[in-house]
Amino acid sequence: MDTQNPSAPSPAHTPVTGKKHPNRRHPHTGLIHDNTRHTTRFTVIGNHLAQHPELSLLAIGLGTHIQSLPAGARVDIKTLAARFPEGTTRIAAALRELEAHGYLRRERERVPGGRIITRTISCNQPGHSGRDAPRPAPRKRTRTPGSKLLPAVPHPAYPAPALLQQAAELLTDLRRHDPRLLLSARDTAHLAPGVAAWLERDVTPAAVRHALTTDLPPEDLRRPAALLAHRLTAQLPPPPPFRAPAPAPTARHPLQTCDGCDRAFRAPAPGRCYDCRPERAELLEAA
Repeated sequence: MDTQNPSAPSPAHTPVTGKKHPNRRHPHTGLIHDNTRHTTRFTVIGNHLAQHPELSLLAIGLGTHIQSLPAGARVDIKTLAARFPEGTTRIAAALRELEAHGYLRRERERVPGGRIITRTISCNQPGHSGRDAPRPAPRKRTRTPGSKLLPAVPHPAYPAPALLQQAAELLTDLRRHDPRLLLSARDTAHLAPGVAAWLERDVTPAAVRHALTTDLPPEDLRRPAALLAHRLTAQLPPPPPFRAPAPAPTARHPLQTCDGCDRAFRAPAPGRCYDCRPERAELLEAA
């Protein structure tokens, strides 16, 4: 006689053993760390850089290398290109990525003698500069559902109000060249530092406008501000070459009238000209 056991689990609810669980990964697949604790010659790198979702692999590696260097090390494009197999073009693009995301700052500084140099500052945690005073916690910005944040743009070394105002006027004028580039006040404020960074590098407003408005896609632009932010970052030109200051002009003495022959000559004070000086006459008599 067939009898059913009500305490036996039905086939549809049979528990799966641990070794046969479909979500359990095989213990020998994936990454395995074989770590040894460092006691000397090591650098602490944040995962926000090592696993940055927007930086290229070259930019992440270059940022890690720069953070491991001692203070005073040269990190210009030529020095890095001599150290690594990548060319100057790829290294320059990686430096611009790091600068756009806050891992590098380039500041101009006038040294004794009038020469202007560029200081490169490496930030191991963007937005938390150790030289700045503690700031209050930023207020949370409310944005409409579905809207996306704009990409970061480069910032000028000296954000003067007049420079930012010129950049904002240039962005506002773009709609006259292409109606699709009609920007909101919020987008203009976000993009203005990027345009100011171009203007600070001796790029004319006409050249900036040409870089932002030429070769646009023929179709409608869904996010014109995002496209402009990408161009401002990807096509950022290098800083202009620094030229040595021109030598100061030599001072010219005023014209004087000779007390002996009334001939005009240049001297700091009135007196006799070279030919009428007593020492000149003694030389002529001795000859």
